[in-house]
Amino acid sequence: MPRIILLVAVIAVIYILLRRAQAMPPHKRRSEYIKLGLGIVLVVTVILAATGRMNWLGAAFTGLLVAARQGLPIVMRLFPMLANLRGKTAAAAGQNSTVESALLRMQLDHDSGDLQGEVLKGAFQGWHLADMDRTQLEEFFAYCNSEDADSQRLLDSYLQQRFPGDTSFGSEQQATGTSSSAMGSTEALAVLGLAEGATKDDIIAAHRQLIQKLHPDRGGNDFLAAQINRAKDQLLG
Repeated sequence: MPRIILLVAVIAVIYILLRRAQAMPPHKRRSEYIKLGLGIVLVVTVILAATGRMNWLGAAFTGLLVAARQGLPIVMRLFPMLANLRGKTAAAAGQNSTVESALLRMQLDHDSGDLQGEVLKGAFQGWHLADMDRTQLEEFFAYCNSEDADSQRLLDSYLQQRFPGDTSFGSEQQATGTSSSAMGSTEALAVLGLAEGATKDDIIAAHRQLIQKLHPDRGGNDFLAAQINRAKDQLLG
């Protein structure tokens, strides 16, 4: 009887963790599934050890632990090299501008003009806009409309690019005007995709490039263009 109770408890925990992983944003599910798999392996190992059935499985598991222990220092030495390589690859891919509101963080690729966003608050917190279907985007658009005008404008710029010519996302309710929030120097640099120490020429060049990318024919809109202009004005005084 105790074994049956233990088995039911283990199955229940696995089911709960599986449902939790399924509820995560798509880009985070893989890591959750990996954690769940490792947890299951650990539980099975403990059960086998407690029942005296480890035999060759225990030896294999122990061998894997020893190999991992021996290889860890090498991996740690290689990690900085891999990180630098990743950084160089990202740099080669081009700069990104970041515009953030209360509910949404949007990134603009300087080379392609593509917009990518991440939800910061609400029912879809942690989700990437690219992973959301039309129904989910409509729900989030309505949430932005009720909670934060800047987030609505920012989301609208993404929707214009993803669904060109589509005005069915509650366009009659869209807020107008410019952002009321103050913009600091750090935020202004992020908007233009620049780092600390950027020169006046850097700022002007980045502004010119981004304004060209934000042309309505390329998925831009008035709000994003206004943010780019505000960033330039903030940095140039």
